[in-house]
Amino acid sequence: MTLPPAARPAPAAGGRALPHPGALPRPGALSAPGGDRPVTGTPPAPGDRPLAGGLPLARDLARHGDRTAVVTSERELSYRELAGRVAETAARLGPGRRLVLLRGANTVAALTAHLAALAAGHVVLLVPGDHPESVAALTAAYDPDVVVHPEAGGEPRIEERRPGSAHALHPDLALLLSTSGSTGSPKLVRLSYENLQANAESIAAYLGIRDTDRAATTLPMHYCYGLSVIHSNLLRGAGVVLTGLSVADPCFWDLFRRARGTSLAGVPYTFDLLDRVGFADMDLPHLRYVTQAGGRLAPERVAHHARLGRRRGWDLFVMYGQTEATARMAYLPPDLAAEHPGAIGVPVPGGAFRLEPADEAAGQGDGVGELVYTGPNVMLGYARTPADLALGRTVDALRTGDLARRTEDGLYEIVGRRSRFLKILGLRVDPQRIEALLARHGLDALCAGDDDRLVLAVVRADGWDERRIRGRVAAECGLPARAVHVHLLPELPRLANGKPDYPSVRALAQPSGAAPAGPAPASEPSPAGSAASPGPDPAGPGPVDGPEGADELCALYARVLDRPDVTPDSSFVSLGGDSLSYVEMSLQLEQRLGRLPLHWHTAPIRELAQPRTPGPRGGGGRRPRRRSVETSVVLRAVAIVCVVGSHIRLFELRGGAHLLLAVAGYNFARFLLSSPERRERTRRSARSIARIAVPTAAWTAFALLISDDYDLSNVLLLHNALWPQDMGPGIHLWFVEALVYILLAVTALLAIPAVHGLERRFPYGLPVALAGIGLLARYEVVGLPARAEITDAVTVFWLFALGWAAARSRTAAHRLLVTAAALAAVPGFFPGEPRRELFVMAGFCLLVWFPALPSSHRLNQAAGLLAGSSLAIYLTHWQVYPVFDDVSKHLALAASLVFGIAYAAAVARLVRYASAWRAVRLGPGRTLPRRWAAPRRRARRRTGAAAGCRRRPDSGGADAD
Repeated sequence: MTLPPAARPAPAAGGRALPHPGALPRPGALSAPGGDRPVTGTPPAPGDRPLAGGLPLARDLARHGDRTAVVTSERELSYRELAGRVAETAARLGPGRRLVLLRGANTVAALTAHLAALAAGHVVLLVPGDHPESVAALTAAYDPDVVVHPEAGGEPRIEERRPGSAHALHPDLALLLSTSGSTGSPKLVRLSYENLQANAESIAAYLGIRDTDRAATTLPMHYCYGLSVIHSNLLRGAGVVLTGLSVADPCFWDLFRRARGTSLAGVPYTFDLLDRVGFADMDLPHLRYVTQAGGRLAPERVAHHARLGRRRGWDLFVMYGQTEATARMAYLPPDLAAEHPGAIGVPVPGGAFRLEPADEAAGQGDGVGELVYTGPNVMLGYARTPADLALGRTVDALRTGDLARRTEDGLYEIVGRRSRFLKILGLRVDPQRIEALLARHGLDALCAGDDDRLVLAVVRADGWDERRIRGRVAAECGLPARAVHVHLLPELPRLANGKPDYPSVRALAQPSGAAPAGPAPASEPSPAGSAASPGPDPAGPGPVDGPEGADELCALYARVLDRPDVTPDSSFVSLGGDSLSYVEMSLQLEQRLGRLPLHWHTAPIRELAQPRTPGPRGGGGRRPRRRSVETSVVLRAVAIVCVVGSHIRLFELRGGAHLLLAVAGYNFARFLLSSPERRERTRRSARSIARIAVPTAAWTAFALLISDDYDLSNVLLLHNALWPQDMGPGIHLWFVEALVYILLAVTALLAIPAVHGLERRFPYGLPVALAGIGLLARYEVVGLPARAEITDAVTVFWLFALGWAAARSRTAAHRLLVTAAALAAVPGFFPGEPRRELFVMAGFCLLVWFPALPSSHRLNQAAGLLAGSSLAIYLTHWQVYPVFDDVSKHLALAASLVFGIAYAAAVARLVRYASAWRAVRLGPGRTLPRRWAAPRRRARRRTGAAAGCRRRPDSGGADAD
């Protein structure tokens, strides 16, 4: 990216880039390092309008005309359209100035309400909309005149609590934000219209935002960093890619590419997720820059991403700020990020730093002092009660509480904190408040911490174990439970003078580089209060909202998926769930939660644990009697019953195996392609193939010993490939062999970087094209031998590919195309068997058009058992039903189903035993996901170190910034 002239670093005499001149001191404004005279940045661009009458950037949207303002997964809005919506909503808010509580969300309705209130001159109290406790607490504390509920996909719902206003509102007051998340300190930051406008102008200047840019909302709008992304881009007439999706969700990257996204914003944890989803290998041709704030990113990682950006053609802006400065105080020019990765950089345009003496700076070296910031974006002050909303400016300079130094290059570096007020995973935590909380419960405790964890030393007390304390503290301060380390002691550590020994408390924690108690979750926590946030993460028996506590759901996921590393921010997909475990997981969840959202498999556990609004008859906490079941589960259950019943000749309804191939393609796309990272996809596919091939080989080996049905080619899954014309018992397993061959082929194909890139760019087009290629073999137009002379995998591949395309269908046109292809290709595929063809076509249409079907609890249980055991039933029924066939065909069917279910359960138990044995073999430190175990062992062999690889400490959340 080329910085604008006013912001471009100039080379020094030796060719080294100097810091951004827009933030370097004017002549005469510099002091020697460590002095207390200000270092001042360039003022914002001229031409600011008077701030009376609302916020200019919200009021003047229409001046950008028909340029695209907002892009969502469903639609685009021009600035003219957005301005019209804002004007309509502003009119609904009423004429006089009012205090408007807005439940924030990354939706068009919430954005419209926010801009409408600011454009009309109201005061917005912006709260996390998905954190009911925060909404309730701030409603009770500040008594807003209006509460705005942004309804999903519709207009904002405005709840007027009174006519006019009950408050005296200072004319400069525009926005109220929490200082430390939804459950931390209750005081609010008072921001003015000038603060918001100056902050947006400053950010737009040093980022060089253009009207052709498209910025993705990777952070929630109720978080000041996320809000500043929206404001600064709207100021310049750029587009906002409005979404609440995590960067760990493949759907996010589909939208980002489709919208031609040019910028991403992230907190440190976002960069962990980017590493895991293969961001370095992604093809993002329009990406211009990436910004980072919300807590310190390790210098080595800053340098890594700066170098990555240089290779891939985008810039990395590392930034520093606080909510009290309307988000931004400093930034590190991209040209200096690799050379000075530990610096926060220079003041933003219009801002200034000075260093003031601080007792805590003793021993930190010369030139260290408390960092103090001044500028037009410094808050008016704090609010603790509604009466404070009438106050004007009570703060002129922001004392950051950080100890810093200024280097010879003119850059600022943070070297420590002045007070006990901690910043853990980017969230500010008051240790004294935590100690007081525990004291109210009769617990003597000392609290300390660092950037990654809160450490508690607690005197043992009856009724309180580590888990319960951890859950209570995590819920109170908005941290994930894994970041709270509790140590029960016989007495608290004290210094010789009797004062608390906080260094000893900190020393109780693991070293910063050691692996934490569990791996980081795979879906991104947003700043406090978001559903995907590090907000209350009660791993213990503390209160959890929703019909099922997050901790109980974590235990369920851990049991079903055999994963010891589940956290509330994990999802089924991120934990490596596949179609074999999907059935059990979905039915277990529905039994606990009622009807599941369509995309539950990509949703974080904490989101599923959120409270649900009861229906009109759902009074109390009773779960609805009516249930639903996923269509793919029903089809698997029905198909396997039809396969077995037809083979027994109890009835004739064939086609179940072919329908199962289409369902297999559907689930392949949903689960095995859920990760955007090529190597992770390959690993998941390999695991899934193994889960099919190993039980098949084991059973056929057993059958080989007790009967003459099979030979060694069946055990090796090669029979259909070697003897496709065989019509004897050896052909019984054609379906399993065909499925394994197809999975091997598509896995190998997608392992090719070029094909992987095509799939990421054309997730629907590629399977459609592959289905077209498969249909060439189905119609014998490619010079292949007759169908009877080649392996079934070639002639039935098109069914798998159409199922894959069905899962990737995003519009009605997509679904119509795959439906038409199936309806055209199935007839004639089974000559003389119209009922078989009708069965396959009907099942495929259900799969495409009806993702879920009405059901009941008992039907769900039955369907789940059959679908989850369908492979085992198919494998074993050939040897089971002949034993009972002469007695009763009905008994033969029942026995085949029951035996298959039992075999599936035995295989699952053996897999869990094997995993447990493997975990013991790896040692007590085994907390990594299984997919990382092989690299860990390789590292041990390379280095000879018993400790193996060291993993980054888990992190989550963002700065209260």
